[in-house]
Amino acid sequence: MSLLFSPLSLGPLELSNRIVIAPMCQYSAHDGCVTDWHHIHLGNLALSGAGLLILEATAVEPRGRISHADLGLWNDDQEAALKSLVASLRRWSPMPLGIQLAHAGRKASTARPWDGGGAIPADHPDGWSTVSASALAYDGRHGVPQALDVAGIDALVEDFVQAARRSVRVGLDLVEIHAAHGYLLHQFLSPLSNTRDDAYGGSLENRMRLVLRVFDAVRAAVPAAVSVGVRISATDWVEGGWDLDQSVALARALDARGCQFIHVSSGGLDPRQRISATPGYQVPFADAIKAQVGMPVIAVGLITQPRQAEAVLAEGRADAVALARGILYDPRWPWHAAAELGATLVPAPQFLRCEPQEARGVFARR
Repeated sequence: MSLLFSPLSLGPLELSNRIVIAPMCQYSAHDGCVTDWHHIHLGNLALSGAGLLILEATAVEPRGRISHADLGLWNDDQEAALKSLVASLRRWSPMPLGIQLAHAGRKASTARPWDGGGAIPADHPDGWSTVSASALAYDGRHGVPQALDVAGIDALVEDFVQAARRSVRVGLDLVEIHAAHGYLLHQFLSPLSNTRDDAYGGSLENRMRLVLRVFDAVRAAVPAAVSVGVRISATDWVEGGWDLDQSVALARALDARGCQFIHVSSGGLDPRQRISATPGYQVPFADAIKAQVGMPVIAVGLITQPRQAEAVLAEGRADAVALARGILYDPRWPWHAAAELGATLVPAPQFLRCEPQEARGVFARR
């Protein structure tokens, strides 16, 4: 039996298989609200046969957007638009749905990738002033952020809480807290971006404090039926930065608090990073963390082939695998993986007639 197509529990949430669609920014929102693009894009992915779909990084306050075209979840209009989208997806797909709640910190106020992706100054109509753990710019093109004071940190935690409550009201099954890829929570974790001398800086314990506080607050704010986990970058890929040993310590602390999954990526904090991006290059990080925690571990990063994904699970290196760009390129990747691995899945009945002769048996009926 294929492990990739076996069920998995992320706390209270039961997945029918272990293929996770990772959050992928679309830069197509209007005033933080979902648009027709999201209905088309997410509707397509919701019919892919994956076990879980996590919506893109969604800002918890206006300054937390990467670009002006990012999703947000800090006001009623955004909540109503997202609720309509979720209702539409639910009408046609039983796939569990999650959301990634995020704050971009010093990497905010940028152009959309196809518009160049560079930093936008605060006085531009599509720009704003940014915040971070310390007053250190991401690079020479980004402005120097304002270091959050304690009152600002308290407000940030409340922003995550309110966005999590809105996520529950729109009907989502899972909340992923974004502490990866050089965004604000990661900025507090890494000594390269956090030079504070208060309770949120210096020692590893202090640098982890905000992530743990946000997790505790979100977990307490949502019902027990909603799964809550964290995405991390396991290393900055820069000497003297956040690294695997510190990630293991954070994972153990989250596990002890009842975290229901950890999603292990890497990088994004510092432009000096040097990454050798080979197939499955981040899986060793997931493997090392899995050996130290009880919660499920999701591996991600150039996992593109069905047998490669199956091997990650069969070797006990992770509990699930996440796909991002690969499933954009091939939105029926789970169908093709099931055919290759001798598994079955249940498509929408409208698609039953497309089952090819050479893959007969891959489709099951509801």
